[in-house]
Amino acid sequence: QVQLVESGGGLVQAGGSLRLSCAASGSIFSVNAMGWYRQAPGKQRDLVASITSGARTNYADSVKGRFTISRDNANNTVYLQMNGLKPEDTAVYYCSAHIVTLTRWTRDYWGQGTQVTVSS
Repeated sequence: QVQLVESGGGLVQAGGSLRLSCAASGSIFSVNAMGWYRQAPGKQRDLVASITSGARTNYADSVKGRFTISRDNANNTVYLQMNGLKPEDTAVYYCSAHIVTLTRWTRDYWGQGTQVTVSS
């Protein structure tokens, strides 16, 4: 069994910073791409940033220059450093990881979500 556990959400004023963390644990053989998505009320879930096992990154245009994704492969953890936060960044943020289990089952796993609220 595999779990993704997120932490680091909260309430912050516009212009502030938050750092999200997501740790994968359980019957893991390898972790491939990891990423962060967000979903605001009434909207679809969208990609915020992703990172491959080789540390290649990809960002949504709306967060480029403000957010930084990174990972710790030894601990199967992905981070999202969010600077210059705006009210429009308010959403539930979800971690995702493409994982190969010890039984060689491959699929995407999701965290439970963490709320980020940016006040104006």
